[in-house]
Amino acid sequence: MRILYVATVLSHICQFHLPYLQMLQEQGHEIHVAAHDNLAVKNGLELKYADRHIEIPFHRSPFDPRNLTAYRKLKALLKQTHYDLIVCNTPVGGVLTRLAARKSRRTGTRVIYIAHGFHFYKGASKKNWLLFYPLEKALARLCDVVVTINEEDYALAKARFPGKIAHIHGIGVREDRYHPATEAEQAEMRSREGLSSEDYVVLCTGELNENKNQKTLVSAAALLKDKIPNLRVLLAGNGPKEQELRDQIAAEGLEDHVKLLGYRTDLEKLVPAVDVVVSCSKREGLGLNVIEGMLCGKPVVASINRGHVELLKDGVTGFLAAPEDAAAFADRILQLSLDRPFAERMGEAGLEKAQAYTVNAVRSELAVIFLA
Repeated sequence: MRILYVATVLSHICQFHLPYLQMLQEQGHEIHVAAHDNLAVKNGLELKYADRHIEIPFHRSPFDPRNLTAYRKLKALLKQTHYDLIVCNTPVGGVLTRLAARKSRRTGTRVIYIAHGFHFYKGASKKNWLLFYPLEKALARLCDVVVTINEEDYALAKARFPGKIAHIHGIGVREDRYHPATEAEQAEMRSREGLSSEDYVVLCTGELNENKNQKTLVSAAALLKDKIPNLRVLLAGNGPKEQELRDQIAAEGLEDHVKLLGYRTDLEKLVPAVDVVVSCSKREGLGLNVIEGMLCGKPVVASINRGHVELLKDGVTGFLAAPEDAAAFADRILQLSLDRPFAERMGEAGLEKAQAYTVNAVRSELAVIFLA
């Protein structure tokens, strides 16, 4: 088969889909990838397991008029090249691909849309429901399968959308990269990062943006700096909120406690050595950074949203707190720092829960869907 994989930006494919491109290529399929190439600002990411990359000038805002050019280019590609299967991802890539592929479906092309988290969900704004729900429901008719990555989205789509709906356990985390480390390995990892065995290390990864909401963790660090004197909070990622976060860190006098690591592609060399993983996201389809921490046997403190609630049972496989409640995050982190045996039990429970969300598990689920 000739297969086209589409996403708004190439970094999305490189971050989340390479194991599945590899699976398809090893099965003898020809793999093309269509996306805007943004890898110059994503340190270390590289496209692999693709026979061809086609530059499509997508823009992330669905209201950007320049996406008309992207739509025309994608439509011309589909007119020139027959694909047996098209797999589309991300909001803009998913919408434009399903619209552009209408004629292709009439000539036998199967179209699969992987929804990485609907913008409408329990607790979402009325505006999101009015804008995105009718659109996704209508576009479900323009593909053969809508694939959801969390249970809430699956239940909603199954009940309200036309056509076939499938569910997978997230987009998969590589268990060969993320797994518990020995004490000696952890000590070496800490040494490389300039951390000591006495430091209490909190890690938060993700793009520095409004949704990822790192400002709540910085506020929690301000509440904790005198209670955990050796507190070290690491923020891994880059993005539009970087300067705002730097200003907040300076205003709170946290320069010795909070460090911005920038964009990292080697977090498997750090996650196993931290004490706790934190995510304050307002919205998550299913947080990979949380699963990475769980696979390394680390306790997790995360915000209440559909993706985190699916992964974490409060007080058992992790702690949950409201996204803006810095005091609650601080209290949970402090509790874990004071009760190491409890933190270890939580990490062990999370490790067991996370096994369903590994690349190997998701690869098997997607193989059935792609090759049906």
